[in-house]
Amino acid sequence: MTDPHRRERAVLLAPAGDDARRREFESLAASAGAEVLRTMTAALRRPDPRTLIRSGKLNELKRLCLAVSPTIVIVDFPLSPSQERNLQKALDCPIVNRTSLILDIFAMRARSSEGKLQVELAQLRHLSTRLVGGWTHLERQKGGIGLRGPGETQLETDRRLVSQRIRRLESQLSGVMARRRRGRARRQRSGAIVVSLAGYTNVGKSTLFNRLAGAGVTARDRPFDTLDPTIRRVGLPDGQVVLLSDTVGFIRDLPPELVAAFHSTLEEIAAADLILHVIDASLPDQMERIDEVERSLGQIGAGDKPVLRVFNKADIIATGLQAGDWAGPAARVSALTGAGVEPLLAKVAECLSTSRLQRTIRLDASQGRLRALLYRRGRVLREQLLPGGGWTLDMEMTRRAYDKLASREDLGAA
Repeated sequence: MTDPHRRERAVLLAPAGDDARRREFESLAASAGAEVLRTMTAALRRPDPRTLIRSGKLNELKRLCLAVSPTIVIVDFPLSPSQERNLQKALDCPIVNRTSLILDIFAMRARSSEGKLQVELAQLRHLSTRLVGGWTHLERQKGGIGLRGPGETQLETDRRLVSQRIRRLESQLSGVMARRRRGRARRQRSGAIVVSLAGYTNVGKSTLFNRLAGAGVTARDRPFDTLDPTIRRVGLPDGQVVLLSDTVGFIRDLPPELVAAFHSTLEEIAAADLILHVIDASLPDQMERIDEVERSLGQIGAGDKPVLRVFNKADIIATGLQAGDWAGPAARVSALTGAGVEPLLAKVAECLSTSRLQRTIRLDASQGRLRALLYRRGRVLREQLLPGGGWTLDMEMTRRAYDKLASREDLGAA
């Protein structure tokens, strides 16, 4: 049984010809607690159906493992269960694929009971797809990269027990999803404006969140440091107060099991009025990451939301992308130093104004309740008391809030 506190000594196997992906993979392995001994690359033009890599590359990997004695081999390729077992047998070393590696990092980062449930569900769903010919690959289940969990669930050899556990977790998370949806419904009824931070993992979203909201959310230079959504009130230069949301980051090839398990969390992004797509502008290889985030936003139902791209790390920008390089709404900021924060907030207010309506509404003296409701759900720019009783209100509110209110109330236009 592997000691969960022991640091794994890892050899990595990564695709050839993609240095950015290789560096990211090495960072993920190190973030999971591995000491990366060596990284071998392979070009899989004709994958071997038995072991993924063909005999020449497999022999090269065997020699490397004999030379450096890793405790684990981490593979950045999709592996079938049989390929995983055959590789493990050939190398006489445990094999972990990219999905298991990312799941492991999520397990390390999960702090709330909801986050732990989500990670455990994703792990069990992933493992249940790999139960081919027995459970011998789970001999290390009590710890180590790719196989630790926040709840340390005892994975039995009986598939039926795993299925029962999955159903129990799904039931518990359905309650979480229902509570989150009720919370979003309350915010929508109140006319609250929600601005959500989104972006690739480790681009500085939580640091920016702390800078904008004066919050104390943990922010470290490591992937997936934030799993649980956090919401704070933030004032804008035009007097509006919005709800700012910070949540989990994206990454290329994000395991579908995680997307499914974290659905209730990702819905917070899809429900926002404006998305701040935070980009690490200090890196030269951002276009692929930008495209990956935008694909992910589309997958969770946020593809049609207004987006403001925020090019972060302005204090260390060298050759990377900058706000001026982008055709759409964009801002340049340093979450670390605070440079550019005020212009960013002004840009947020500007973007929100394009999705808001201004209306003049006339109310009679009997509509005091509706007057109070309008104050709660929108922004009253000017109010005039009418001679015979009643009011004329110059209002600003989101289209969504106005349409919902107009469907239930008589909003007599002046």
